Amino acid sequence: MRHISTNLYIYIYISQPASQPASVRVVHRARASMLPARAPPRPCSHAGAGLTVASSRDAPITRLWGPAAGGVVIARGGHQLQQQASGVKLAVTARPGRTAPAAATAAGESWATADGTATQQLASGASAVAGISKLVTSTVGNSTNIRWHDSPIGQEERQKLLNQKGCVVWITGLSGSGKSTLACALSRELHSRGHLTYILDGDNLRHGLNRDLGFKAEDRAENIRRVGETAKLFADAGVICIASLISPYRSDRSACRSLLPKSSFIEVFLNASLDVCEARDPKGLYKLARAGKIKGFTGIDDPYEPPSDCEIVIECRVGDCPSPKSMADQVVSYLETNGFLQD
Repeated sequence: MRHISTNLYIYIYISQPASQPASVRVVHRARASMLPARAPPRPCSHAGAGLTVASSRDAPITRLWGPAAGGVVIARGGHQLQQQASGVKLAVTARPGRTAPAAATAAGESWATADGTATQQLASGASAVAGISKLVTSTVGNSTNIRWHDSPIGQEERQKLLNQKGCVVWITGLSGSGKSTLACALSRELHSRGHLTYILDGDNLRHGLNRDLGFKAEDRAENIRRVGETAKLFADAGVICIASLISPYRSDRSACRSLLPKSSFIEVFLNASLDVCEARDPKGLYKLARAGKIKGFTGIDDPYEPPSDCEIVIECRVGDCPSPKSMADQVVSYLETNGFLQD
């Protein structure tokens, strides 16, 4: 009977220098104590093409979009890898119903077709599949040589698990209009009904994620961009994300809306006038702004652009402002009507 060491260390190194494709290595070491060898691990099962990692090779590996069920084909030295007795086969494919090129497109990547057409950056690489001769990479912003890796568990599966549809409830309005109050009331109401939510509060985010940003126009734009991208991830996870920010510029809010399917971005405008908000002044900021101690304060010396196409408008006038529960119920009603709260 074969024996192996009780301590078997497997190191997998994945690197992608600009001059060469990713490589995979398996390194092992042993100690003196011996035990009977175990059978090789069972392969992960999933429909479509597979990724084979053999422990006996160190040659560079090339990742390519394959034609089989939107899967991923791995090639080494121009030959598709075959499963070795000492290797482990991993099935790697796009989610059911979504092709690998579609996954690449969602990430801003391109993919090579039989006639060699592509929409973005293509790095050279060997192929074992007829008609495909390029390795897919992309450049997004300042990030180069990157590829989107699609998860086998998608939004649909996560939503089914949570029994709700992921979305972003984006609450906008002047400082003091009641955005945080509404966000908390809405989160509490949905939680009591068994729904998972998460609040992205503008002030809270500036304690961490956005602590490096000020209140200049360009910083405000970057602040909203980061929150929009974060909210998008929560929605993709199947969570009802409640974003509560002044977000004064219409173009920035529209950019966040464009990150999601339109029906999944629900803009809530707390239409409280400057007089109402300044009379409340819960943090004393209006008083400081009027005294010139705060510059660029929204509503005083920096503009607020009301939404032109929001889903929900909550009116708040002097002496006639709805309660937090009433405002939350209005949003919940919209979510129910539009199928976000599944039974």
